[in-house]
Amino acid sequence: MPPVLELRGITKSFPGVLANDAIDLSLEKGKILALLGENGAGKTTLMNILYGLYKPDKGQILINGQEVVIHGPSDAIARGIGMVHQHFMLIPVMTATENVMLGVESIRNGIFLDKAKVAKRIQEISKQYDLEVDPQAYIGDLPVGSQQRVEIIKVLYRQADILILDEPTAVLTPQEVEGLFKVLRSLVASGKSIIFITHKLKEVLAIADQIIVLRSGRVVGSVDTKSASQEKLAAMMVGRAVNLVVKKKPASPKDVVLSVKDLFVRDERQNLTVNGASFDVRAGEVLGIAGVQGNGQTELVYALTGLSPLVSGEICIMDKPVHHTSPRNILERGVAHIPEDRQKHGLILTFPVQDNLVLCTYYQPPFAKGLALQQKIILETAEKLVEQYDVRTPNIFVPVSTLSGGNQQKVIVAREFSRPIHLLIASQPTRGLDVGSIEYIHSRIVEKRDEGTAVLLVSPELDEIIALSDRIAVMYKGQIVGILPAARINKAYLGLLMAGVKPSEALETTPATIQEAEVERVF
Repeated sequence: MPPVLELRGITKSFPGVLANDAIDLSLEKGKILALLGENGAGKTTLMNILYGLYKPDKGQILINGQEVVIHGPSDAIARGIGMVHQHFMLIPVMTATENVMLGVESIRNGIFLDKAKVAKRIQEISKQYDLEVDPQAYIGDLPVGSQQRVEIIKVLYRQADILILDEPTAVLTPQEVEGLFKVLRSLVASGKSIIFITHKLKEVLAIADQIIVLRSGRVVGSVDTKSASQEKLAAMMVGRAVNLVVKKKPASPKDVVLSVKDLFVRDERQNLTVNGASFDVRAGEVLGIAGVQGNGQTELVYALTGLSPLVSGEICIMDKPVHHTSPRNILERGVAHIPEDRQKHGLILTFPVQDNLVLCTYYQPPFAKGLALQQKIILETAEKLVEQYDVRTPNIFVPVSTLSGGNQQKVIVAREFSRPIHLLIASQPTRGLDVGSIEYIHSRIVEKRDEGTAVLLVSPELDEIIALSDRIAVMYKGQIVGILPAARINKAYLGLLMAGVKPSEALETTPATIQEAEVERVF
């Protein structure tokens, strides 16, 4: 029996970039194929070709042994290919039924939408694949795990036999990840075939049957999961050995650098997203903020860095209150900020690398004398930082937009870490980065902690939070529901707190790795 999907010699180039270089790939019926690779390795381009968003320069696509030409997403869907994107393509104000039928509306009597028929089909799919979803629920009221189930139902409703899942666990709790894997096993047991794109090596080993690794647009290896290891996969992705364990000595916390008490913040739509949060961060420690994305973490960071006003509450940095001040004023207090969205809040994309490296301090000596910029000193500093922080760039004069995501992140880290700081606020510092860049960023954060900097780490990645943090604060619906010692944390317990279970109730249902008295309840 031929593979359900086969790619032969797929080649795709853009001006100055060979994105896919003669890639061969095959997917067996009823199997899960994991696709791994660094940023820029060609994974997204390859999947965009398969889904009809790009046309290959060379190569063949075969479905069930027959060569096909895919002209667009609708053509891919018609041929049984469905894609669940990392950022869900759902409309929050519509129900699950309305989202599922959008674009393939069922009509009764030639006039009316037949929502009842679609809802019944959703219930049938839900039962068949263990995808528990209320067809009448509004998307905006559903947790992210349930929203993802709606996305999967949407492609199954369109009779997809091949599912592409792009970073499907990025915003899920550990319990939701387990639930998703149960669904995926049910799908393959029924004969569906899945391409699973992720950067989480543990998950690849837990769910995939076969693993293909891309590097620089080429396939560098195909590995059977049974013979794979995290270390082997990381080395294949990066081309060198990668240290996957964060090495750090026990913290030696000192004075409180950041104090937050009863903080309330609204988002751009005036929804109350931070709802009475309180916590402290001390010099020489990492406090990690864990939580499913969308529980107020973004607005919390905006408030701490001067990007959003406070509704009420108190923020103190080095014992000095912060009220209605500017981001520049906060930076001048010795605060470094690695933003969640590096392109929106961390860089000026049209500016050259050299200018982005001094964005925080260009108006101060030695980079400025009065109103005059000292270009020679700026150039010398930029060259030094590019070398010191291993920023891969042709030169310091190219626009920072031309750099890869990992190197853009290194520019931000180099800029923020190269000035005297007391507090580092790192929001999703490794978002979208490959294992090599993650290793580098983690080591730099630990260095700053060991130098006595207070670090507030915000990340939806539990492995990252547990590896780097000395204490972990769990955020749910804008509240800090508990603060725990990281050294003896239980991931299942942490996941329950992230899902809104009270600490006392979570302790009753998970192995006792911590004592109830060790949980700081601040809600």
